Amino acid sequence: MRHRRRGRTLGRSPSHRKALLKNLVSALFLTERDAEFDDNAPAVPGRITTTLHKAKEVRPLVEKCITIAKKALPALEEAKQYSTDAERGSDEYKAWRESENWVKWAQARAPYVNAQRRIVQLIGDREAAAVLFSEIAPRFTDRPGGYTRVVRLATPRLGDAGVRAILELVGKNDRVSKKAEAPAFAGAAEETAAAPASEEASDNE
Repeated sequence: MRHRRRGRTLGRSPSHRKALLKNLVSALFLTERDAEFDDNAPAVPGRITTTLHKAKEVRPLVEKCITIAKKALPALEEAKQYSTDAERGSDEYKAWRESENWVKWAQARAPYVNAQRRIVQLIGDREAAAVLFSEIAPRFTDRPGGYTRVVRLATPRLGDAGVRAILELVGKNDRVSKKAEAPAFAGAAEETAAAPASEEASDNE
């Protein structure tokens, strides 16, 4: 019995399941990277296709990573006021490193660095973590939650007929719903235009 044991085993050992979820999160984040020089660019950024059960199981981890990164962005903005534009290794940069502004910069930036380390610990991919902090997290600063959606696909997976689904980030591939308008027929328009003319002719008689 599985009393109070939440989560899906997905037919894998705990270590294998953990690695699977890490790879799925990294794959979703890496679809948002700059694909200009990427030979394996995704067809739709911010979207991966997997089985329905895997998508439902990995979704909380994706939401957690985005929340951690989003909460760390104000610390980065605060640290910018103490930073310098001097080239690394120059005299101006060395003077800044010995000044009090560097201490304030390091203290203000500490929550951001801690969040980066936490994300790398969760997903195990530094490149995916960099894409999360630079591209994905700033997009959801004004959103309180619900950063992803799971869309079930109609066609099953070949081989084992597994139920497939799309896990994607919201806000980029959203469908725009428009209100249906009443159809305008050519015959009806001509009748409405001819009706006032016939009324005027009857009044003149």
